[in-house]
Amino acid sequence: MPPSAAPVAPAALSRLLPADTPQAALCHALAVRLTDEADEVARRVRDFGDAPHRWWPDRATGRIVVWIETVPAAAGSEPAGRRLRAEMHRPASGPGPLLRAVLLRYADGPADLVLVAHRAVADVPSLRLIADVLLGRIDADDVTVAPPAGPAPIPPAGLCPGRRTGGSARIAWTAGERNAPEHTGVVSVALSVAPPAVLVAAAALVLGRHENRETVGIGVLAPPSDRPAHLLGALDTARVRTVDLAHAGTAGDLVASVHAGATGTRDAPADAPVVGVLESGAADGHGTFQLPCQQAPFPLTLTVRDAPNGSRTLEVHHQLHHIGAFAARSFARHVARVHRRLADDQDLQLTDIELLDADEAARRLGLDAPERDAPHRPRRIDTAFDEQAARSPDSVAISHEASSLTYAELKERAERIAAGLRAAGVRPGERVGICLERSADLVATMLGVLKADAVYVPMDPAYPAERLVRTAHDAGLRVTVTDAGFPAGAHIRTPSPGELLALAARSVESGQAPPPERSPQEAAYIIYTSGSTGRPKGCVVPHANVAALLDATRDDFGLGPGDTWTLFHSSAFDFSVWEIWGALLTGARLVVVPYWVSRSPDEFHDLLVRERVSVLNQTPSAFGQLMEADRRRPGRDLVLRLVVFGGEPLDTRALLGWFDRYPEDRCRLVNMFGITETTVHVTAQTVTRREAMTGSRSVGRPLPGWYVYVLDGRRRPVPAGVAGEIWVGGAGVALEYLGRPDLTAERFVADPHRGGRLYRSGDLGRLLPDGTLEHLGRLDRQVKVRGFRIELDEIRAVLLDDPAVLAAAVVLGGGPRGDAAAVRIDAYAVLDGGADTEAVRRRAARLLPDHMMPTLTAIPELPLTANGKLDPARLPEPAVPAATRVATPADPAPVPAPGPGRRPGPEAADADRLTAALIEVWETVLGVPVGPDDNFFDLGGNSLHAVRVGATMRERGLPALTLRRLYLTPTVRALSEILRAPDG
Repeated sequence: MPPSAAPVAPAALSRLLPADTPQAALCHALAVRLTDEADEVARRVRDFGDAPHRWWPDRATGRIVVWIETVPAAAGSEPAGRRLRAEMHRPASGPGPLLRAVLLRYADGPADLVLVAHRAVADVPSLRLIADVLLGRIDADDVTVAPPAGPAPIPPAGLCPGRRTGGSARIAWTAGERNAPEHTGVVSVALSVAPPAVLVAAAALVLGRHENRETVGIGVLAPPSDRPAHLLGALDTARVRTVDLAHAGTAGDLVASVHAGATGTRDAPADAPVVGVLESGAADGHGTFQLPCQQAPFPLTLTVRDAPNGSRTLEVHHQLHHIGAFAARSFARHVARVHRRLADDQDLQLTDIELLDADEAARRLGLDAPERDAPHRPRRIDTAFDEQAARSPDSVAISHEASSLTYAELKERAERIAAGLRAAGVRPGERVGICLERSADLVATMLGVLKADAVYVPMDPAYPAERLVRTAHDAGLRVTVTDAGFPAGAHIRTPSPGELLALAARSVESGQAPPPERSPQEAAYIIYTSGSTGRPKGCVVPHANVAALLDATRDDFGLGPGDTWTLFHSSAFDFSVWEIWGALLTGARLVVVPYWVSRSPDEFHDLLVRERVSVLNQTPSAFGQLMEADRRRPGRDLVLRLVVFGGEPLDTRALLGWFDRYPEDRCRLVNMFGITETTVHVTAQTVTRREAMTGSRSVGRPLPGWYVYVLDGRRRPVPAGVAGEIWVGGAGVALEYLGRPDLTAERFVADPHRGGRLYRSGDLGRLLPDGTLEHLGRLDRQVKVRGFRIELDEIRAVLLDDPAVLAAAVVLGGGPRGDAAAVRIDAYAVLDGGADTEAVRRRAARLLPDHMMPTLTAIPELPLTANGKLDPARLPEPAVPAATRVATPADPAPVPAPGPGRRPGPEAADADRLTAALIEVWETVLGVPVGPDDNFFDLGGNSLHAVRVGATMRERGLPALTLRRLYLTPTVRALSEILRAPDG
């Protein structure tokens, strides 16, 4: 054939492998060790060139040169081994039938005959047949050549046009080696003797466990069982065995289904298989060595090697850019273990097969613990604060704008608030609501509630009134401390901090306040988190957990009186627990960040510089805005020495610019994974430039006193590197969900390995061989949006409570990956007759806080799969409110017409230009059409978008815009009028 023509392969092979399969993965090799007959073989090799012409007369282009080379080293030496390996791994190429033969003659007499062929030309038995011809065991004229069966052209880059392996994301349970894009590793383990179907079944079961799937596909390339002798060609059968693990109850069922070629009907894999099995047919004879592939065609390629003594070895050839050596060894070991169990006991239930033996399970559990222990003395939060206040009574404890309180003053104010609460009838263990803006009084009231031996329940004043009322009712509150007035209908007493101080002054309490009655193991606070039923759930956390958190981090983070922290987050967000008590229980100063300053990166940056803040706690979304503000302020450097990330996943790659300004030895960055139910933080990972460059998703090892398990659906430890559900145990586990015994029993369970209690997180993760944890997202319908933990089903339940909503679906939507501002919640509703989406949205806004409000799109019916489940892929693009008129700079938004007989003046022209410019900015940031009277937040805007609007306006020379102003006037027309006013 012409040199430019592509080889052909059976159609089945073309369907099996992806388009980016390299040619080396389609070539295999055979080596035969020769001793005293080497000279005779050399003679035959010289005459071999005509044989291919007789076998492939329509392909051969004259004689094939067969190389005879002398290796100046003894057979079996390392130089000889290197030369043999190099020859076996060199792909067949060039014109002709893609077949190469080389005779390597060694200095001490023996020789190796090496045959390399493309699988489109010769399968494994064909290579052995050619070797027999060269060895004189068969005459070349006795060889029959099979015609190509169902030829399919192989493009030069590989097979299967349009299908790709999809990168490492296809393999969710391991990570590859970035610097080995086309390299193959090989691991081997002993394997029991069993029919080929058992190996496919074992590989399917292990892969299903690794990927938490009930239906998996295994690629199988094998010679046909009825292959005639002396037949030369590419006769392998190639297929994907789709194995249904859910319907195979026993080992016998599973093997029988694979042997019969049974195919599952659910969720059949549509992409190229991750695991493939290369069967070689009859065992190699003595003195031969088969290389099944020069590079692994599948991410995990399995083959069996038979030894002359009857033993068997399982070889796993793995693509290093997909699967590292540790994961490949683990996979091989588990396949061999499962293979033995399947072969030994046909009646064995599949659910009883463990991937890990006892020794590996013990080693695996050893990865769950922290690297070091920390001394922990259970104590109450208020007691620990008093100890700190006694050490440094005159040090500033808290600053808020122009005022501050020392530790002694804060203690005294809290004790007076506690006296006021007792005078109001608050009893030990009673729950007290706190609904205050961020201020010194907020912190003093929290401390006062604890000193009254009560339990504080923080609520954000920005939350909708109905949600606040529901929270108060669920918590059984009789008293809520508030400044702004609590919503009517709560039927509870609502004193302000000032009123409590006045009440304390009039109280008859004399002398020292009574000591707390409750132990450190009892509740300190209750934080409400989103709930799937539409009812938020209160997480009850004891004093001792907070003390343990500080004991676990104080020394490692170097926390102490020299630090200045910020209170940046809402008191209803558990990150604030770490901010408040992390500062006050270590003697640091706590700077309260006003709400509007927390929403303005530039103003927040000014505060950090002015207050010389050294310890900062941020969600990655908020920190991204701060980095941009810092970049715009050269010469106004921060003095931060520690930044702690939490609340949502961190994309470490975004931190490279930060390291340019603040090297690792100047500012330490720590990525922490945590949950409200496990007391804010569980693990810690110091992020260096190395982690940022590799895009590490590690959240580190457990804190001292905490530990994590990664378990499968039956609560068994999964292998290191394999994804499973994260379970957390140790010092941080909360007490319960308030008033939810069924949910408490479901999520807080006994630890069968270490004793104590575990919290079932619902998060997906994997423990790496070094004991660090990678967080991989959620298993359920819970999501993180800009640091807030949200149950999508809570939003759906609120919508379904509306009589006008017949059916509803809620999904996470948004723009490019990694753009936190683009993430949004999209709701779809089937509405009753005359209902409209705006009325439904208004009702939902009475129950859902701003960060949970979705876009709302009315649809005639929910799209469903064949199984009756929601089909998110068929949901339409979310609707945005119809713009009254889409304006552009060339087509400015209308302004009120001048009165009769008046011509528009320069003020009207300026209004036109400013309105058009604002519309262009909004459309650039939001990516949707904007009319002059459209509401910014109804169009999908959020706090991050608001920051971008302000920054874009500044870049374009438009009037300065504060976030507060945008929140108060969220339409272009109203905002334009305000900005044009003299004091705008």
